[in-house]
Amino acid sequence: MTTAAKIAPEYLLFGGAALLSLLAFTVLILVPAISSYGRGWEKATVGFLSIFVLVALIALGIAAGALIVYNWSEINKLLEDIGDIFSVALPSVR
Repeated sequence: MTTAAKIAPEYLLFGGAALLSLLAFTVLILVPAISSYGRGWEKATVGFLSIFVLVALIALGIAAGALIVYNWSEINKLLEDIGDIFSVALPSVR
């Protein structure tokens, strides 16, 4: 059995999405930002700031995901309550 067969398909999909996102960040944001400046220190600075913003956005995404997982029971109850409201207002929906 190959190593790829032992890995769950979800991990392969998430890994591919992460790789594609990193490639898109590099091609669409990092390379144009670095090529906009001529001096070495300017290129290093803009590269650092671009990667800093990427890490900050990843951290915000992880924090939002953790918050959703932590409060999922309340979120699920809220969604059920909203569904009940719509089923009373629009009986043909359910």
